[in-house]
Amino acid sequence: MSDENPINKLVRCPEWQALRVSLLGKWMKEPEWAVGRLVGYLGPIETTSIDKIKVVKNYLTGTGFRTGLIKHPLITDLRQQLSRERLRRVELGEWI
Repeated sequence: MSDENPINKLVRCPEWQALRVSLLGKWMKEPEWAVGRLVGYLGPIETTSIDKIKVVKNYLTGTGFRTGLIKHPLITDLRQQLSRERLRRVELGEWI
């Protein structure tokens, strides 16, 4: 990915980087805790920033999740919530 890719700029956020590092090695043993950390970062999905939705959605489509190595019903639920919220905001004309 080039530095011109907007997601690259979003993922550099220090708050996100600290959270991402805290999740390393946790998914296989503590998926509920890890999803809880993502939910805490997002806050209420209906009012969270588009940037946070993009970053978390991007994270949850990474290789470990995409290949099924990391899976849990709570992960699936969060991904679906984020997708629904994106669609809602697109319909409202709020998605950038």
